Amino acid sequence: MRHPYPDYRDSGVEWLDDIPAHWELRSLRRMGSFFKGGGGTKEDEVENGIPCVRYGDLYTQHEFLIRNTRASIGPENVGRYRHLEYGDVLFAGSGETIEEIGKSAVSLIDGDAYCGGDVIVFRPSVEADAAFLGYTTDCRAAAYQKACMGRGVTVMHIYASELKHLLVPLPPVDEQRAIAQFLDCETTKIDELAAKKRLLLERLAEYRTALITRTATRGLPPEAARAAGLDPSPPFKPSGVDWLGEIPGHWDARPFRRVLHEPLKYGANEAAQLDDPSLIRFIRITDIDDAGRLRDDTFRSLPFDIAEPYLLQDGDLLFARSGSVGRTFLYDESWGPCAYAGYLVRARVDCAQVLPKFVSYFSLSHSYTSWIRTEAIQATIENVSAERYSRMPIPLPPLGEQRSIAEFLDQQTERIDALRERVETAIERLMEYRTALVTAAVTGKIDVRDPVTAMAESVRA
Repeated sequence: MRHPYPDYRDSGVEWLDDIPAHWELRSLRRMGSFFKGGGGTKEDEVENGIPCVRYGDLYTQHEFLIRNTRASIGPENVGRYRHLEYGDVLFAGSGETIEEIGKSAVSLIDGDAYCGGDVIVFRPSVEADAAFLGYTTDCRAAAYQKACMGRGVTVMHIYASELKHLLVPLPPVDEQRAIAQFLDCETTKIDELAAKKRLLLERLAEYRTALITRTATRGLPPEAARAAGLDPSPPFKPSGVDWLGEIPGHWDARPFRRVLHEPLKYGANEAAQLDDPSLIRFIRITDIDDAGRLRDDTFRSLPFDIAEPYLLQDGDLLFARSGSVGRTFLYDESWGPCAYAGYLVRARVDCAQVLPKFVSYFSLSHSYTSWIRTEAIQATIENVSAERYSRMPIPLPPLGEQRSIAEFLDQQTERIDALRERVETAIERLMEYRTALVTAAVTGKIDVRDPVTAMAESVRA
């Protein structure tokens, strides 16, 4: 357990509160100089060239520390780029959100390295631990300051003229080094634990898909079949479809068009400009997440007169014909009135032959994915048209067995999804703790020095 320092003083800054009595509070302008990044384009990138940091990589590839780079450039192009030195702090000069503007990391690359345009380079002229600077210039306290410095509406920008006022708490160099080493160790432990949990999420997702595939194409597991009053060990027969394989002998395999109540229909080719919740929700491909649910953060709407021909009914299925080809959505009237966009295909099935939920589960199976891949490869562009969807073979159990399969998969996927949610929550908490730990260490809220050093400091105090 880590404890506070023995003695504090007022930092004079409201958002920082107190800092350890022997620490300083300095602005970057008192610690070094700023430079603009170089130019160049992605066409300059080569394999096994000289390391190069792009501004976008500061958002996607690097957190606090840069030890290697995604991109590299050839020696003939280095003149267009800014040369980096070990310990340079790189800030992203633009970004999409005010919360992340000025995302930064320190270069720990030995040897030649460069950065591209829209990067602001800070080069310290005072003695400082490079890794500590990486942590302290992008901790939560620094991010708050940078958010206050950001300018713009659709695209946010930040400039060296603002960044020079960034305040960082500064302990003695040996203490900076101890803090950086502590954070290297602790963040590695947290990242390893989070990686294990992410692997668990992947395995749960794989198990979920495998369970759906097995049940939607081969029937219920023996115990579940027995409980539903079905034959637990039915004979199998060839489905006549390579990617579907064998199916239970009493099942059928039919083209999708033969179980439709009416022909497949494309959606409205309208611009998604409105976001009025009093109007009809307008569903696009981007509104459907990987789990087949509607996202809350992408809501768009249409006036009723435009939406009316494309209004969905309970049990309607939507299939993506381009973009995220094959993605599906089962509409439930609990979503409220909805219409759908032109890159989606609506299927309204004959419920006397097939249950919408059974088709929905089949569309989450490996078998369906295999069919989609085959159709997309055969198309000139990655597009699965309504005509192609209408020819899609689907396995067809008797209606009562479909209901049992859907109920079984409802129960099982609900359990899996609940476990996944708990794991995701655990990962979020780990990342929140990680962020808080970094901020606490670099702002002096916890003393991470070795016990002997901390005791000596306490005695002096």
